[in-house]
Formats: sequence, structure tokens, C-alpha cells
Amino acid sequence: MLHRLPAAPPRNAGLSRRNLFAVAAGGGVASLLPGCSTPVRGPAIPTGKADKATVLGVPNERFYPAINIELLEEEFADTVRRGRKTLRLAQGQPMPGIQLLAVSGGGENGAFGAGLLCGWTEQGTRPTFELVTGVSTGALTAPFAYLGPKYDRQLKEVYTQLSPDKVLEKRSFTAALFDDAMTDNSPLFKTISGYLDNDMLAAIARAYDHGRLLLIGTTNLDAQQPVIWNIGAIAKSGHPKALETIRRILLASAAIPGAFPPTMFDVELNGQPYQEMHVDGGAFTQAFLYPPRAMRQREERLRRGEKVIPAEAYVIRNGRLDPEWATVERRTMSVAGRAISTMIAVSGYNDVQRMYASTKRDEIGFNLAYIGSDFTMELPEPFDPGYMRTLFDYGYERGRRGYDWAHKPPL
Repeated sequence: MLHRLPAAPPRNAGLSRRNLFAVAAGGGVASLLPGCSTPVRGPAIPTGKADKATVLGVPNERFYPAINIELLEEEFADTVRRGRKTLRLAQGQPMPGIQLLAVSGGGENGAFGAGLLCGWTEQGTRPTFELVTGVSTGALTAPFAYLGPKYDRQLKEVYTQLSPDKVLEKRSFTAALFDDAMTDNSPLFKTISGYLDNDMLAAIARAYDHGRLLLIGTTNLDAQQPVIWNIGAIAKSGHPKALETIRRILLASAAIPGAFPPTMFDVELNGQPYQEMHVDGGAFTQAFLYPPRAMRQREERLRRGEKVIPAEAYVIRNGRLDPEWATVERRTMSVAGRAISTMIAVSGYNDVQRMYASTKRDEIGFNLAYIGSDFTMELPEPFDPGYMRTLFDYGYERGRRGYDWAHKPPL
């Protein structure tokens, strides 16, 4: 989750986001202390073998785009074929336009995107998305957005009834030195599990059958690689652990390294058991539509002057794109925390620029939504319900009136 800093955080804000970042940054001190007892884990995948390991044995359960882009290209092609079959198109008959949606990280700011989607439904022009991607808090929004307006009530509940006790349990300060995170996110897993049930799993599987994709990003820390999980294929697999695995993927995507525990996945490689450590997909990217190289066939057709499937991309940036001023105390932890949040904010802006460049090259319409400078409410403490309800209403009203999408990133 990308966590934005309030302009002037109160001193009694408790477990503030600045503290989360700062302690995460300082956690390396543990390696200098003798006698530290740290959590144990299973053996990691051998070097260079990450993309060969499997969690459920489903061939297309996930992709390592930096290692092998061809598998993701094949998945896109298969998705189009399923879509054509659903629409009962004859051979050579052109496919109608497709709609893409990317939902970014942003922590509590995910309330903006949730409100915008619900307001968009009320406005009456919200499309069915053939591709939905999510990272961090966007990973929590994405399944509801993927399944459409029927799940707006649940989406609204997540971001207007959420409270800190439904996300985390505080650990002592020494957890930064001796444990795997400052907090325990088991309450968030319980929250996710309360919404993502067998009925929702079946609905995701049906949408996948009809030629639609739901992709969630995490970061494999052992391999230092981004991972794109194919949620629809996992749901469709019928594997007895499919539901639990998808819940854990969403939890992993939202796990800020150092602030929340990593999610450990038991995997198999050549018949041998190993364990992977996954954290927030935002460690690599705050949002994604598709890896740039995954549209090579479309690029080639465009170069030959051939027709391609019309496409529109919508990017919901759960955050602002202008700098946020804050008074930084002259203390090591404050400086470190502010520097980390600055790097994440810049990374988010660069992600928007990258997606814009890709869509422009591939002749895909670009539409961007983000929190404007007119939203001035400060976050009093992490996951404050009042803040999230106000931000949800802010996004909802703009969606209901017909959001004024930006067609290129602001300068």
C-alpha cells in the first residue's frame, strides 16, 4: 500500500504512517545485535529458478514478466479467444472494444477509487472490464471492480466501515528488531476472508471463462522479482486450496515490507518443497496495466497498418500526483520515513507516465483519475474511518456526476 503522509501529523497519532516507514527503514539494526531470535522459514527457491516453482500446480497461475513475457502473451491471446467464443463471433468477425482498468496502491486512499467506481455505476456509464489489475490496496478493490456493480455494496463497506482493528494488531517496538514486521496483519486476512467467499470465487471463475482477466501484483523478495497472479485461472482450477491462496495473494499484495508481515507461500520445484516470501507489489510498481512487451502482436499489427481491437484504459490513482508538503523533524527516523514516502510517491507518478507511454504507443485510449488538490482533509491516524468515509464520498460524487478523466498525466 502506498501511504501518504499528512501535512502536519499530530504528535499523539499513535502508530503513524511515518513511524511505520521509519521503523521499517531502521529494522536492519537487528543484524547488529547479538542473541536475536527471528522467525524461521522454509528453504528459498534456488537462484534463477523462481519462475519454475508452482503453488497449486496450475500452469498459468502466475507470471514472472521480467523473466518470461511469452507466457503472459499466451494468456492474453487465450483470453481473447474465450471472449470471442462468449460473444459467438464468426471467424474473421471483428471483436468489439475492450476495457482495461488499473487500480493503484494508496492505503486508506483506496476509498477514493472505491467511491469513484460506485459513483460511476450510479452515473450509468461504467463498462464491464475485460482486464482488471490491482496492487496493494488496489488488489483489495480489484476483485469487486472485476465482478461489476453487483459488488458495489461490498466494495463500499470495505472502505467506509474499515477500522484499524480490522487491519492490524500492534506489536511492541522491539518487533522492528526481532520479528518480521511492526504489526500483525491477521485481522486484515480475516477481513478479506469475510468478503472473498466461495460464491465470489465461483463468480470470478465464470468471468474468467467468459474471456476476462483479473491480475494482482506482488513482490517475490527472495528473487527480487515482480509477480503477476492470474486470479481467474486459480479460481477456475477447482483446486481445494484455490480460495485460501487467493486470499493470501491479496494479503501479500497489501503487505508493506517492515510494517506488515510478509506472506509465505509453500511451493514446489522438481518435486521438492520450498517457501517463498511475498510482500507489497508496490515494491516494484504502484499500478500496472500490462507489461510493455506483452503487446508485441498489437504493435506488429499497427506497424503493418492492420486493424486492432479498439481499447480504452482507465487508471485509478489512489493518491495525489502533486507534491505534499510536510514539516520533517530533524531526527533520523523522521528523515528516513519521509525519504521513503517521497520515493514511493515519485515511483507512483512514474508508473502513471509509463502506462501513458505504453497506451499511446499501442493506440489505446488513456483515462486517468486521481485525488485532486481540492481534497484537503488530513489523515489523523492510519485507517481512520472518518477520513475514509469522507474520501469515499469525494470519489463517489465525482463519479456520479461523470468524472472528468485526464487523458494524459499532469505535468
